[in-house]
Amino acid sequence: MTAPTWIAFLRASNLGAHRKFGKADVERVSAAAGFDDVAVYLNTGNVRVVGGADRAEVRARLEAAYLADRGFEVPTMVVSPAELRRVHADGEDLGRDHAGTRFVSFLADAPTPEAVTAFEQRWGPDPDRPHHAVVRDRAVHLLLGEDYLSGRLTNADVEKLLGPATNRTANVVATLVQRWCG
Repeated sequence: MTAPTWIAFLRASNLGAHRKFGKADVERVSAAAGFDDVAVYLNTGNVRVVGGADRAEVRARLEAAYLADRGFEVPTMVVSPAELRRVHADGEDLGRDHAGTRFVSFLADAPTPEAVTAFEQRWGPDPDRPHHAVVRDRAVHLLLGEDYLSGRLTNADVEKLLGPATNRTANVVATLVQRWCG
């Protein structure tokens, strides 16, 4: 039986002078945690690993290994290749008529229905709002206006209502699907 492949998104892994975790180190530590076929894309914490029984085990092993090596916590969001393909397809569908910038915030855990309702009341689609978001399972699609730097919707807003998350551009998600979800 072939071991499953997982894609992990690290949060806050390269911030400031004291939170450095470069590609080579991420690859080394992930492999030392017992995973095979480790690959890292960019220096922003996109990691593919093979092994582990389920998402929770993979997340726990990676987070423990990163903490032991770095001395600081590195929250890690884990998805399967099928989930990443679905997130990408959802993003393409949602962005079909959207002229602005798109991001995806990957959630650590599935949000409660109450949390989703509260989030969507604040940030859901609204014709008068150039920046909005749509929650699909453990992914939050941020659809920002063309002037996305002036927007107030960020990953921090996602985390306030939905829990730990990290975000990636739609382009990075598309690239990872192409590279790792064949």
